[in-house]
Amino acid sequence: MLSRTAALLLPAFGRLRITADPAPGSAPDTAATTAAPGAADTVPTVAPGSIVAANHTSLSDPVVVLAALHRLGARPVVLATAGLWRIPLLGTLLRHEGHIAVHRGTARAAESLDAAAEALAAGRVVLIYGEGRLPRRRDSGELPPGPFRSGLARLAHATGAPVVPLGQAGSRRLTSGGTAKQFAGLATAPVRRPGLHVHLGAPLHLPADTAEATARAHQAVTAAWAAASRHAAAHRTAAGHGPESTRP
Repeated sequence: MLSRTAALLLPAFGRLRITADPAPGSAPDTAATTAAPGAADTVPTVAPGSIVAANHTSLSDPVVVLAALHRLGARPVVLATAGLWRIPLLGTLLRHEGHIAVHRGTARAAESLDAAAEALAAGRVVLIYGEGRLPRRRDSGELPPGPFRSGLARLAHATGAPVVPLGQAGSRRLTSGGTAKQFAGLATAPVRRPGLHVHLGAPLHLPADTAEATARAHQAVTAAWAAASRHAAAHRTAAGHGPESTRP
C-alpha cells in the first residue's frame, strides 16, 4: 500500500524519470534507458530476492524511491529507523506491510538484519539506506552519499543476495532544511513540480570481506547517484531552469 500510495501521490509534487545502466552485452548507445509513466517495461525489473541500496538525502526521498520501484514492479520491504513506527497510522501501515524497524544503538539492532534475511529468503526485495542517516546540508543542493555502515555488506554476505545500486536526485527540492522550509517545499511543489530522477546501476555481488564490500557498495551507489544527478541537471537545463549547487 505504501508503494502504491507513493506512486499515486508523487506525480502531484514532481516529475519522476528513471534510467538504468545497460544490461551486460548491450550496445554502448544503450547506456541509459528511460522509463516514463506507463512504460515500466523499458527498464530492467528488480529481481526477487535482491537488496536495493539507495542514497539518502531527504525526508521525501523514500517516497521517490518507492514510487520508482513500484513503477518497475517491485514492492520492497524497507529497513527504516524505528521512530517511524511510533507515528500514528504510519506505524500501523509499516507493521501491516512487514517493513523492518531498525533500533540503532541498542541491543536489538541486529534483529533488523535477521528480519531482512528472512524477507530475502521469501523472495522479497529489501530496500536499505547504507548511510543510515540524512546529510546535515540545509539548502536544496545535492550531496554524494556519505559513509556507509556495515549492515548492507553483512546482509549481502549472509544471504548471497545481489545488490542493486540506486541513486536518486531531486528529492531535496521537495524537502530540505529546517521544519518551516520543509513544509514550504511540500506546499509549493505542486506548482514548481521539480524534476526527480532515479538511476539503477547493474546488480553486483559483494565480496565476503565486510570493509571491502562496504567500500564497493558505496562506490556503486555513488556512481548511480552521479548518473541521476547528471540526468536531473540535464532536464533542468532543457526546461530552462538554472543549475543547482552540487558538491562532487
